Amino acid sequence: MTDMNRLSATDLPEAKWRKSSYSDGGEQCVEIADTRPTRGFVAVRDSKDPNGPALAFTEAAFTAFLPHAAHDHFPTA
Repeated sequence: MTDMNRLSATDLPEAKWRKSSYSDGGEQCVEIADTRPTRGFVAVRDSKDPNGPALAFTEAAFTAFLPHAAHDHFPTA
């Protein structure tokens, strides 16, 4: 079993990563993998570090997040 507190993208060999459809093709992208069939969560990683850390979201948490990400409801620094 994968330690969810120390999840790495390399812990998910079955993952099929894809960039967001909102990606502008630049370097600052996130990638997602639907690992619900095998792991029960949606994984997210930084496209610049494909072997680095990954975040795991339950389906409910990821679904709740999407409308905010799609409409840029996050403050900028």
